[in-house]
Amino acid sequence: MSDYIVSARKYRPVDFASVIGQPGVTTTLKNSILSKKLAQAYLFCGPRGVGKTTNARIFAKTINCFNLDDRVEACNECESCISFNEGRSYNIHELDAASNNAVEDIRNLIEQVRIPPQVGKYSIYIIDEVHMLSQSAFNAFLKTLEEPPSYAVFILATTEKHKILPTILSRCQVFDFNRISIPDIVGHLKSVANSEEVTFDEDGLNIIAQKADGAMRDALSIFDQVVSFTSGNVTYEEVIQNLNVLDYDYYFKLTDAFLSEDMRTALISFDDILSNGFDAHHFIGGLSSHFRDLLVCKDERTARLLEVGENIAQRYKEQSARCQDFWLFKALEIASRADSLYKSSNNKRLHVEVMLIQLSEILNEEKKKSDRLKRQKQHNEEKKSAANITVSSAQTFNSKSATTSASDQPEMPSISDYTSSAPIVKPTVTGTTTVRKGQKRSTLSIKNAISGKMTLNDVRNTDQPKEVNDKRVEYNFSDREVTQSDMLVAWEKAARTYEKRSPRLYITLKSQAPKLENGNIICFEVNNISQQDAINKVRFDIIEALRRLLSNSKLDLRVDMAEHDNSEQLILTQEDKFKHMVTANPKLLEFKKRLGLEY
Repeated sequence: MSDYIVSARKYRPVDFASVIGQPGVTTTLKNSILSKKLAQAYLFCGPRGVGKTTNARIFAKTINCFNLDDRVEACNECESCISFNEGRSYNIHELDAASNNAVEDIRNLIEQVRIPPQVGKYSIYIIDEVHMLSQSAFNAFLKTLEEPPSYAVFILATTEKHKILPTILSRCQVFDFNRISIPDIVGHLKSVANSEEVTFDEDGLNIIAQKADGAMRDALSIFDQVVSFTSGNVTYEEVIQNLNVLDYDYYFKLTDAFLSEDMRTALISFDDILSNGFDAHHFIGGLSSHFRDLLVCKDERTARLLEVGENIAQRYKEQSARCQDFWLFKALEIASRADSLYKSSNNKRLHVEVMLIQLSEILNEEKKKSDRLKRQKQHNEEKKSAANITVSSAQTFNSKSATTSASDQPEMPSISDYTSSAPIVKPTVTGTTTVRKGQKRSTLSIKNAISGKMTLNDVRNTDQPKEVNDKRVEYNFSDREVTQSDMLVAWEKAARTYEKRSPRLYITLKSQAPKLENGNIICFEVNNISQQDAINKVRFDIIEALRRLLSNSKLDLRVDMAEHDNSEQLILTQEDKFKHMVTANPKLLEFKKRLGLEY
């Protein structure tokens, strides 16, 4: 039979100095030995393959050594160390709790604890996978664990700390072992490769370290497998081929396709990935990680978070320079959403392809959004320029007709005479008007404004073609006194014009009677913001209507929010109803957010 020993056993640490990636644990254990403050029980917990049992053995060997050196390491020369190295020590006992988890097994252990050590100071009991003990076995072990003999030390090891009884945890010093970092694993694999005279590619070792997921034992087992496959020449290409790992080239190629808005190349690359036997869900996770790595490469401070080889890291830096931050944020959002919805999708391939199409359209959508904003800005500037008709601030309406009696006033015109579809411009300004391209220049009559006779269409349609101004109605502002009753009649007429156009606004205007204050301020109260916004949109139309109907140019409208007692809050809109429901049951707000519901 061959004398071959797997690397995980051959290169297993034999002292604290050779332990990889657990400096906090080893330092604490060495200090406790140096100060001679040993606890009665220790619990080593953490993921698989990070050195729990190995550290337990090293600790047990060191505390029984007769000749500790300056580094608090076992001498490997005394009788205790030699017997331990040869596997014949009677002071160190290992128990597998997975196969010895009954009460009877714990009773045998308790009987064994009563026997003092023959060589050395301590009897050490290492119980591996202690979470496998039954409930009754745990209870039988409690008393001995709490008050063991002075020479007994218990070291418990487990991968599932949450399964340990709190009463056991409270009797132990707990050491949490971390996953071993990729650089530490790569460094150890290099030393193993050099010892075994294996040629290697650092990028290939990096892939092995990533595949190991923080477990050194897994990394060494994968290393042995790859060495056998490559006949002692570990390269990046052969590692990804043997381990069936998705190559970085796919992610770089796909990202280039996204940045160039090449949707078809992205779909073809995904088809190649599926043809090579890779899982689509695994691909989504890898693509999300790729976007994350590109994002951390954007800044030197976060570049150290990139756990890849030097060659791959350089490619990440080059590609991240061509990616804008907003693009990476959006790409991560799309990929994360696709990942979370993948299992619930019926057509999983189509689900991933839709994600690829969305990623290819990010830049195009951003361009469309930018163009819309530019057009909107240009439109607003044109609108502002067209409405920039200025009248002297000393505008007065001193007409002789002001002395005319109310009986001589012309009949009140119908609201429909001036509520046309043409935009209304407030007659606060006069002079020249700014004319849009393709429209005829027109001016406002200063003479008519001074005489008190002004045509509303003159004001409204100064920037409209001439044929629109065929029907003109003259109004005479006498600024006569307005009473509450006259105002209510005019308000009724003004509100009726919205009965068919906007029934909701009509109901709002009819819901309450406005009040006249200071002779020319019409105050109307609303119950909520929605009503206030609706009236403010047509506020100027209503003011103009009331001025014409009441023949008073000084009238103005003020929309106030009514004050309601909290106990009698009016619920008029869907939003108000929902807010009222949330006050009774706050969980409805979380329900709405999770399901993305609208009013």
